[in-house]
Amino acid sequence: MAAREGPRDGRLVTTAADAGRAALERAWRDESPRILGAVARTTGDLLLAEDAVQEAFARAVAEADRGRVPANPAAWVTTVARRVALDALRREQTAVRAAPALAAEAALASAAAATIEEDSVFTGDERLELILVVAHPELAPEARVELALRFVCGVPTGRIADVFLVPEPTMAARLTRAKKRIHDARLRFALDDPAAVAARMPDALTTIYLLYTVGHQTVDATLRRDAIELARDAHRVFAEAESAGLLALLLLTEARQSTRLTDGDEFATLREADRRRWDAALMAEGEALATTALAGGGRYALQAGIAGLHAIAPTWDATDWPAIVRLYDGLVRQWPSPSARLGRIVALGHSPDAGPEVAMAALDADPALSVGVLETEAHAARADLLRLAGRGTEAAEAYRAAIRSARDDRTARSLERLLAEAG
Repeated sequence: MAAREGPRDGRLVTTAADAGRAALERAWRDESPRILGAVARTTGDLLLAEDAVQEAFARAVAEADRGRVPANPAAWVTTVARRVALDALRREQTAVRAAPALAAEAALASAAAATIEEDSVFTGDERLELILVVAHPELAPEARVELALRFVCGVPTGRIADVFLVPEPTMAARLTRAKKRIHDARLRFALDDPAAVAARMPDALTTIYLLYTVGHQTVDATLRRDAIELARDAHRVFAEAESAGLLALLLLTEARQSTRLTDGDEFATLREADRRRWDAALMAEGEALATTALAGGGRYALQAGIAGLHAIAPTWDATDWPAIVRLYDGLVRQWPSPSARLGRIVALGHSPDAGPEVAMAALDADPALSVGVLETEAHAARADLLRLAGRGTEAAEAYRAAIRSARDDRTARSLERLLAEAG
C-alpha cells in the first residue's frame, strides 16, 4: 500500500512506498529520454532498449512497494535496463556478434546492478548522439526525425502527428515500423566518423528545431529548455553557421517568452509586448550568434536574423520591416515552407515599401496557406492586414474565420480579444 489511514483522525500517512513511487514518476517524466539514450548506446537497438527501460521501471516500482527506494532512481533504472537488455541479447545469442565493448559493458552493468543502493550517478546527456544515430541513411528522412522526437526527446506521439499533419494512429504505426526497421536490420549505434556526423547534422538540427516549436506552441518550458540544451550541444559538436543560426533563433525566441501570454492567459501579439521584460542576456547571446551565422545564409541563420531585428527594435513601430522582408525573401527562396511564406506576407504588410494591400494580394495569390496547417494564422494575418488598411468590417469577419478554425481554447480566446478590440 502507498498510504495508510491514521488510527484516530482518518488522515492519510505517507509511507516509504508512496515516496518511492513519486520519485520514480519524476524519473520517468524527466529522465526517461536520457535513460533510453544510454541503454540504446549499449545495445545498438532502439526497440530492445525501449522494452528494457520499461521493464527496469516496472522492477523499480516493485522494489519501491517493498520500501526499498534507490537513492538515485535514474541511475538505478539505467543500470538495470542495461542488464535486462544485455540478458536479452545473450538469450538471442547475438552477443557474439557485438563489439568487444559490449562484453565489457555487460560485465560493468552486472557488477553495478548487484545492489539496489547503487552509488553511481547518472551523468551526461547522450540525446544528441542518439539523435545523430537515429538519423541513419537507411531510414526515410521523416522517420529519422519522428523517431528522434518520440524516443529521444520524449515528445508525445499526438504532438508529433500534429507537426507532420497526420492522424495520431498513423504516426504511431510509422514509429513502430521505423523501430522495427532498426531492430531487424541491426543498424548499429556507433558514430566515430566526422563525415557521418556532418552528413547527419541537418536531421539533428531539424529535430531540435521541431522540439522547440512544439514547446513554443504548447507553452511547455521543459521542451523549450531541452531544445536549447541540445542546440548548444550541437553547436559545440559541429560549430558551423547553421548550428549557430539555430541556437541564435532559439535564444532570441526564448528571450521573449516572458511576454508571450497576457495576464488573462491568452497569447499576446508582438506589438503588445513589453520589451523591457525581455531577457537581455539571451538577446545579447542570440544577436552575437545570429550576426556570425548570417554570413552562411542558411535557413536557421535567416530566421535568426529576422528574430534579431525584432529583438533590437526598441518599439514595434521602430521595427526595420524592409530589412525583415529582404531576409524573408532569402528564406522563402531557400525554404518555401508555409510558415516562411506567411511570415513574408505579414512583413510586407507592415513595410512602408509595400503595405497591407500589396500583402493581401500576395496572400490571395497563395490560397494553400488558408486551408493548410496555418489556416488559423492565415485568417488572423488577413484580419490584421485589413485593420491596417482601415477595413474594419472585413477585418472582423476574418477574425471570426480564424476563431472558427482555431484548434485550442487559448488561441480562440486570444483571437476573440483581438476581434473585440477591432470592433
